[in-house]
Order: sequence, then C-alpha cells, then structure tokens
Amino acid sequence: MPDELIWASFNRGNEGTFNFIYKHYASNLYAFGYQFCGDSHLVEDCIQNVFIYLRKRRGHFGEVKSIKSYLFKCIQSEIVKRLKERGILIDSEEIQYKKAFHIVLSPETIMIESESQELRRQLINQALERLTVRQREALLLLYEEEMSYSEIAEIMGLNEGESGFLLSFQDRIFRREE
Repeated sequence: MPDELIWASFNRGNEGTFNFIYKHYASNLYAFGYQFCGDSHLVEDCIQNVFIYLRKRRGHFGEVKSIKSYLFKCIQSEIVKRLKERGILIDSEEIQYKKAFHIVLSPETIMIESESQELRRQLINQALERLTVRQREALLLLYEEEMSYSEIAEIMGLNEGESGFLLSFQDRIFRREE
C-alpha cells in the first residue's frame, strides 16, 4: 500500500494504521537516532515523544509522501531539541556532536578482509574522517536507509541540489583515495 494511503488512514484515526507505522518504522528510527547521538536512552525517549506527538496531532496532518522520511525528520528534530536542552548541541545547522554518524565497517567484513583489503579499509576510514558530520549523515541516509536525494534534503533541511552536492563531493573524496 502506498505511503500516502497509509498516512491518510492514520490521519483519519485508524488505530491499526498507527500501530503499523510504529512497528514498521521504530527500529529504523532507533538506528538512525542512535547514529545521530549515540545515546540509546535519549533515542528511546525521542521515539516515544515523536509517537505521542503523532497521536495527539492525528487528524491535523497534511499529506505525507514518504512516511519514513517524515519520521526521520521528526526524530532528528526531537533529538536536536533535546541535545540543545542539554547544552550538547549549539547549532543544528552543523551537528557538532562528534559521535554523530560515525560509520564503521562491520566485524564480519573485517574478519574476511585480506591484507590487500586492509589498506583499502584504512584509506576509506581516512576519507570518512575527512567528511563533515553532515556528509556522513547524508551517506547514511543514502546507503543505509536507501533514501532519495529529495528525502535526504527534506530531513537535512537542504534543497535537493544541495543534498546532491553533498553526496557528489563525498564521491570525489572517495575516488581520490582509490
């Protein structure tokens, strides 16, 4: 069923649809939120706050084309708000929380790597370290969450061209490393 129809059903008050949205997206929201701040308790609280907000405002939402993208924007806003309250985050335009969107290779991949692949991994890590937090966030949304440039732009508060620029800049860094 298309997201627009699911959202419309939720917005009309269908409790089953609300439950479906929670069950379908909560784990993705947790993974994204954890990448954002590295604090599991904060992420769980923020997910709860987002769904409380959705329940309270049900019936007053406009059309949503991508539920996932809308929820990611909600969780991001909620985490930013809470980090600002804690004094950890000062400027939401450039996420200053150093743990945010730290991309690491999985242990399984590392075990399988040969010596020649070890050099490549080091080069990739060096390239990732040169990326800004915003660029790492865009990479995570593009490759891990399989979002489009327009969805990434919406979540990050950019226009679609800027999200494409962020990602093409990353491509140039990685090509230089090869």
